[in-house]
Amino acid sequence: MPCMFVGHGSPMNAIFDNTFRKTWQAVGKNLPRPKAILSISAHWLTRNGTKVTAMEKPRTIYDFTGFPKELYEQTYAAPGAPEFASQTQQLVSSVNVSLDFGWGLDHGTWSVLLPMFPRADIPVYQLSIDYDRPPQFHYDLGKELRELRQQGVLIIGSGNIVHNLFLMRTGEKPYDWALEFDQKIAEWIEKGNHQAIVDFRNLGELASMAQPTYDHYLPLLYILGLQHDKDKTEFFNVDFDLSSVSMRSILCR
Repeated sequence: MPCMFVGHGSPMNAIFDNTFRKTWQAVGKNLPRPKAILSISAHWLTRNGTKVTAMEKPRTIYDFTGFPKELYEQTYAAPGAPEFASQTQQLVSSVNVSLDFGWGLDHGTWSVLLPMFPRADIPVYQLSIDYDRPPQFHYDLGKELRELRQQGVLIIGSGNIVHNLFLMRTGEKPYDWALEFDQKIAEWIEKGNHQAIVDFRNLGELASMAQPTYDHYLPLLYILGLQHDKDKTEFFNVDFDLSSVSMRSILCR
């Protein structure tokens, strides 16, 4: 199966009739049908441990406030994937992965899958991001999950390459620093320079501006770790939202 990093941006992209949503719809139609979908979302951060959801029926989580009623009326009633969750747990040898029965599908997952796979008939489960671990840990853990691609699992990392909500603005062009960071990461992706991407904080103030908390950056590292040498990468949704959120997305296959 392919794997991909999706810049998800605002949860309103799940229902807006915009370019981002339309592209997600097109991508979903052109992907081979997966046996299951594993999402690694910036919105499930854990401490002192990695978890994987293993329930039969994951709930739709509305992990945001202040949005229109229409958004809260959206549901994504996909079945869970307990068997793949157990397999994922067994694949990882570097750290103990615990089974979780309390989370569900946060908006980093369902806001993207709703346009991509609107029938919600493919089993979906999530892997948490241990926020106590350094970037290298997440890249290496991605490598341990490669076998899932061979088993028909579509793995999606959901975040944003540039994500600075403190400096959002409407109706304006992207900041110069945001464009510079986005283009630098894209350049390194094209060259296969994964170590530079893992060590992004070496960019100093540029990295701090683009990723003040870097939770939305970490899902990218899992997807890069999942890549095989023969994979080709394609960019889509190469644009910005609110001047400081890069929607750049990557398909590897």
